[in-house]
Amino acid sequence: MAEYRLDSIDLKILKLLQENSKITNLELSKQIGLSPAPTLERVKKLEQSEIIESYHAKVSSTKLGLNVSTFILVNLAWQKENALDNFIEKIQTIPEVTECYIITGDGDFLLRVICQDIPAYEQLLFKRLSQIEEVERLKTFMTLSKVKKSKLLPYDYE
Repeated sequence: MAEYRLDSIDLKILKLLQENSKITNLELSKQIGLSPAPTLERVKKLEQSEIIESYHAKVSSTKLGLNVSTFILVNLAWQKENALDNFIEKIQTIPEVTECYIITGDGDFLLRVICQDIPAYEQLLFKRLSQIEEVERLKTFMTLSKVKKSKLLPYDYE
């Protein structure tokens, strides 16, 4: 598919949808100054060009009793055959790992982990993660509280 060129109206749509993905097409059209039909057409083009990847419900982990949030720095044992591919394959099967990034710096991967409580985290750490043979070292960073979480990408929407 050809690259989609964003104009000022598309940028307004992106900003508004990031702030509230449940906004109705009618309300969106009012806020950007177009009628509903062309507004809907623009949103569909943004979706088809994969600029808008998906829509999600943001669920409160603590309201579901998932009270422990950590980041784990992982160093791989690179001497193991297919260490990278094997680790990635194994980490996909662990639901508590909600995000996994290949990084530069002091580690090879950064994992975001969410668990019910400290005993569940301890079980995950010692019985699952440390048992992955491609893992050489794990370093945990326990989160205490969240002071910022922006839904809006840092982009000049004007």
